[in-house]
Amino acid sequence: MINFNPSNPGIANGNYFALPYDVEDSEIVFVSAPWDVTTSYGSGSSNGPKAIIEASLQVDLYDAMILNAWMTRIGTHPIDESLIRKSRKYRKIAEQIIKHLEEGGELSEVDERIAVVNSGSEELNEYICEICRGYLNAGKIPAVIGGDHSTPYGNIKALAEKYEDFGILHIDAHADLRAAYEGFKYSHASIMFNALNDFSQISQLTQVAVRDFCQDEADFINTDPRIRCFTDFELKRDLFEGKDWKKKCEEIIATLPKNVYISFDIDGLSPHLCPNTGTPVPGGLEFREADYLLWLLATSGKKIIGFDLCEVAPGGENEWDANVGARILYKLAVYTGFNHKKQQ
Repeated sequence: MINFNPSNPGIANGNYFALPYDVEDSEIVFVSAPWDVTTSYGSGSSNGPKAIIEASLQVDLYDAMILNAWMTRIGTHPIDESLIRKSRKYRKIAEQIIKHLEEGGELSEVDERIAVVNSGSEELNEYICEICRGYLNAGKIPAVIGGDHSTPYGNIKALAEKYEDFGILHIDAHADLRAAYEGFKYSHASIMFNALNDFSQISQLTQVAVRDFCQDEADFINTDPRIRCFTDFELKRDLFEGKDWKKKCEEIIATLPKNVYISFDIDGLSPHLCPNTGTPVPGGLEFREADYLLWLLATSGKKIIGFDLCEVAPGGENEWDANVGARILYKLAVYTGFNHKKQQ
């Protein structure tokens, strides 16, 4: 800390943004989850955490909205290399199942292999939950860096043990409300279905920029009073018809309870900002639209209790996806730190 200069180039130290904080001294702890077992289209998000760490070295730590943003004490839980090996192991089995289904096969014909994948996902969930629970008990804010969008389940579970009531702000191209998609109980496409079904403490799910969902998900959204889905169509229609973004953001935030968890799938952004993510969809938020929404939430009087960033998949030719992901992650962290200082 004595020699740390936030204006100097980042020096690789294993921490996100090359920050000098140990987890013991941190208020926010990044927990990496290099896992993309159930990805149904493009893979690669298991490489997201390492790619974001590398790209984050180039992120300037000055933030125009937060004085001395770099002093937000952000720690990095060491990446568990065994998770990468397990992800590859279970991914191979999942790929066999997906190929079988795409060729017209029945789920019942691959029950045993599905059970193996589900068991692996349960193991990951308990691993993440145990780590996040420990940090919560130590008074810290856990943040999961995926990996696919199944990975935050353990963090949400740990938060449900601590908080009697909270809502989720879910930024995503997809609703993620499918039940056991392709037979995988903890599919990346099922994270919000599982959260709502498993944790009664979640009183509100507010979804933003969703633009790809099935009839079953639409029925879930339209019949469950806990869900308010601001589809990409609705957001753009209102903008085209004269409603400014500030008012729309205030409308979004007004749906949320006092305690808020943020689940940010990078494909909630326009695909030109995340071209290598697993399931990109036309439309979505621009960077500054997402940034402004997060800022208004942080200054709204509500309490951000945790967050995740998922589905960042680095491209083979450049680090653009990780570059954008690192900047979203920094905003999530420093705004959360600012939010907590305002609560004190």
